[in-house]
This record gives sequence, C-alpha cells and structure tokens, in this order.
Amino acid sequence: MTDSPARIHELNLYRQYFDLVAAGTKTIEVRVKYPHLADLAAGDVIRFRVKDTEEICDVRVLRITEYADFETMLDTEGPHKVNPTADREQQLTNIREIYPPEKEALGVLAVEIERV
Repeated sequence: MTDSPARIHELNLYRQYFDLVAAGTKTIEVRVKYPHLADLAAGDVIRFRVKDTEEICDVRVLRITEYADFETMLDTEGPHKVNPTADREQQLTNIREIYPPEKEALGVLAVEIERV
C-alpha cells in the first residue's frame, strides 16, 4: 500500500480571516456547498490565499460537517472556533454578508482545519 500525496485545494480568504487561520486561532472554516468543494475530504490540504497577494497559508482538513444553515452550524460548532474575535450575532451578520440566502440554501459546510 502506498500513501498518495494530499490533494491541494486553493481558496481565497479575506485578510481578517486569513490572519486568524495563520495564527491558529480559527479552526473552523465556513463555506457553502459549492460544486467545486464536493470532493473536499479529510486529509486534504487547503492553501488559503489573500486575494491579489502572494500570501498563503496551508491547513489540513480534519473533518467536514454539513449543516442546513449558518445558525445551526454556529450553535453546534461554537462561534469561538469560527472567529474568536466576534460574538455569535456579529458572525452571523458577517457570514450572511458574504453568503446571501440563495447561497446558504446550497448547504453550509463547517471545515475543521489545522495549520500544516
């Protein structure tokens, strides 16, 4: 049996969230269930990039959990894992500014990550 190399997925991340991931304090990344994320799996590597920069941060995917909506995801995962600098209500507002209702309706993914 041979170990295959981890698949690498490249995703953009806003600066404020990138800095939290790079510091290791953000351990849950929130995404909606876009088709290009369908093959994302535990063990894969996500290479986060601040858009229009060369700054990158690699993380390993530990698990992916799907939720019906952002509220359920925050209540289950814990807002401090998603963004330790904002309370639950502020996070809900921020996430919904990024992902409007039609995107949330695709399904919500909580991606547990750790720095590589």
